[in-house]
Amino acid sequence: MFQGTGSDVGKSLIVAGLCRALSNRGQKVVPFKPQNMSNNAAVTDDGGEIGRAQALQAKAARAHPSVHMNPVLLKPQSEIGSQIIVQGCVYGTAKARDYHSLKPQLLARVLESFQIIGAGADVVLVEGAGSPAEVNLRAGDIANMGFAEAADVPVVLVADINRGGVIASLIGTYEVLSVAERSRIKGFVINKFRGDVSLFDSGLEIIKSHTGWPCLGVVPHFANAHLLPQEDAMALDHKPPPRPSTSIVVSVPRLPRIANFDDLDPLRAEPDVDVRIIEAGDPIPAATSIVLIPGSKATCADLQFLKTEGWDTDIRAHYRRGGCVVGICAGYQMLGHEVHDPNGIEGPIARTRGLGLLDVSTTIEGAKSLKAAAGFEALSKTPVQGYEMHMGETTGPGTKNPWVVLDGGRPDGCQGTDGRVFGSYLHGLFIDDTFRTHFLQPFRQGTQLRTTYDQKIETLLDDLAHHLENHLRLDLMCKLLG
Repeated sequence: MFQGTGSDVGKSLIVAGLCRALSNRGQKVVPFKPQNMSNNAAVTDDGGEIGRAQALQAKAARAHPSVHMNPVLLKPQSEIGSQIIVQGCVYGTAKARDYHSLKPQLLARVLESFQIIGAGADVVLVEGAGSPAEVNLRAGDIANMGFAEAADVPVVLVADINRGGVIASLIGTYEVLSVAERSRIKGFVINKFRGDVSLFDSGLEIIKSHTGWPCLGVVPHFANAHLLPQEDAMALDHKPPPRPSTSIVVSVPRLPRIANFDDLDPLRAEPDVDVRIIEAGDPIPAATSIVLIPGSKATCADLQFLKTEGWDTDIRAHYRRGGCVVGICAGYQMLGHEVHDPNGIEGPIARTRGLGLLDVSTTIEGAKSLKAAAGFEALSKTPVQGYEMHMGETTGPGTKNPWVVLDGGRPDGCQGTDGRVFGSYLHGLFIDDTFRTHFLQPFRQGTQLRTTYDQKIETLLDDLAHHLENHLRLDLMCKLLG
């Protein structure tokens, strides 16, 4: 199990890289994360949803993603409450304080999934959440040491040197853990190092003298990490280098409950596409070619936020200038006349006026749709594929002019009569190279991606595995972990 001295120290990436490295060694590897908190989720082959990081780790391990790889997924809907997904299905909603009382009940489901996912595997790589140093949350813990003790698994502690204070973070974690928890940790990894590693030799000795833990490697910063699908919205804080002025500018309003923003990754991978995350307080740039409104876990609240920021005015101005507007899932719902949540499924009961760029309206109700899907763009017949992960029914005259038609002849989404506004429930739409190339062609001036997006991700995972093989004491790690 890989636990961290804090959030965003690189646990997910290290587990993904090790999944590929051990798979390359001929091991049957599966990833596992007992509890995750993210609105970036993926649909699994068995019809549920898991955190995006576990889906990437499954790909790295060359394994089919399963709901049992991430049995508890928390999808924040407000500052204090989340939707709870258990073994891929909606379990309910709870405020943070109430959720802590639920955790002991969920441990049995977590351990059940751990046994299921581990059956027939040579190695299970487990990722913790946050940090075991959050000892105020230790009672009933299922994400870090509580799970490690219940499942009797050894632990490697990961620390991020890039943010500073790495010696204090490791020794501080040691100090707040119990004697039994300290002994469960078999070593530590220093992650995201920049510069001359030998200059930190004395630091490693200080850490070992205080904790007794051996260093299992100092991993230099992996420069292309930002090109892999990200799970945490904190990833949006890392701004990519500027693209040429001839680039296709895709502006994305950063919604407070943004979800499944990995829809942007295939666009970002194109060398002539400049994906810009528009932060609160900033206008949508006049140079924008495409405004893309992403998914959300709280559609009415985020729609109201969009209008409070004045982005609705910017989007309408962009459209009047001849610009293109795209909405995915909740973004599609926002493009209609209104979004109505009569039962308070995503938050307080609300009826919120939309942007009115598509002749549809949405009611949030019914069961969540979770499934892979494929079909073709309605007008061009270009193949599309992706997955559905949404609640709500969208109706209105606009649905008679769908953007895509899914297998079985099922219409999905809507497009404006002038061909400049598009909405769809299909996440992952731009992963398909043929469709992405077709969609971008009218805007294109520069050079497009020379390999398929999937092959690009495969190459990055192989590069990451090689990076970890070079800088981790992987043989010692395997020996210490049995």
